[in-house]
Amino acid sequence: MSQAPKDHSTEKENLHPRNRHRNRYDFPQLIQNNPDLAAFVAVNQYNDESIDFANPEAVKALNKALLKQFYGIQHWDIPAGYLTPPIPGRANYVHYLADLLGSSNEGVVPTGKSIRVLDVGMGANCIYPIIGHREYGWKFVGADVDPVAVRMAKQIVASNPSLSGAVEIRHQPVPNDIFDGIIKPNEVYDLTMCNPPFHGSQAEAEAATRRKEHNLGTGKSTPKPEPNFGGQSNELWYPGGEATFLWRMAEDSALFRTKCFWFTTLVSKKETLPGLYKSLKKLGAVEVRTITMTQGQKVSRLVAWTYLDAEQQQAWREKRWGVKPTATE
Repeated sequence: MSQAPKDHSTEKENLHPRNRHRNRYDFPQLIQNNPDLAAFVAVNQYNDESIDFANPEAVKALNKALLKQFYGIQHWDIPAGYLTPPIPGRANYVHYLADLLGSSNEGVVPTGKSIRVLDVGMGANCIYPIIGHREYGWKFVGADVDPVAVRMAKQIVASNPSLSGAVEIRHQPVPNDIFDGIIKPNEVYDLTMCNPPFHGSQAEAEAATRRKEHNLGTGKSTPKPEPNFGGQSNELWYPGGEATFLWRMAEDSALFRTKCFWFTTLVSKKETLPGLYKSLKKLGAVEVRTITMTQGQKVSRLVAWTYLDAEQQQAWREKRWGVKPTATE
């Protein structure tokens, strides 16, 4: 006896209200956008069409279709073994960043190319700049330590006219530097964003992949498992793990305290938060916010901080966002 289809009507309510991916995937439509996806679509145990999310090639084919259908990206690819991100979750981060800017602008999200965003560790996929520019018209600088990722991201930008003049790719030659060497002397940014490496070593990353395989129900048991979303070493792990990377980011951000309104990062592990808060307090951050985001069973956190006091924030709004000066008595 076949099992009745599962009711997915509320399965994505935990995504941001403006996220284009709150509804179930329309595979017939997606296959029209990328016919290669058809080879990976099958009916699952709930009589629903789906793909094997443990298969990196299937996820890549899905991403190509999603990027074409929702973001107008005609040409997108990444080298084998590089991170193939789940697009709904990436879109979530962008929309919450828009809300963050809006909260500093009387509830109105600043849009257009005058808004500058720095994506730290952009990766070969260039996903955040693609989504951020499509949704809000922001202008991006994407930085990465990996020359291959930089070259691939440049190809994506060059092959999609919609990204022309909107996304600039820069190589970070010093792995331990975050903003230094990327932010130029006369530049300012309204936002920075980062999806940092979560793990402290290759062994830790592989153990996490085994757990993910188990949760996905693949039944695999491999000595060196392949992450279902791929990933190079610099994308997955950093000596000292997420906590050390974010400590470096906090330290580096203080060198550019007047060059950016909001510094932000994703934080995967809740145990990372106390150390990050302590560092930011020591460095003199005026305000620190933590926003909890969920996607399916995954919970992540967006931590944002600014060094600008109320007077500096008002001056920034007036100069950069066109907000009229506050009336004084």
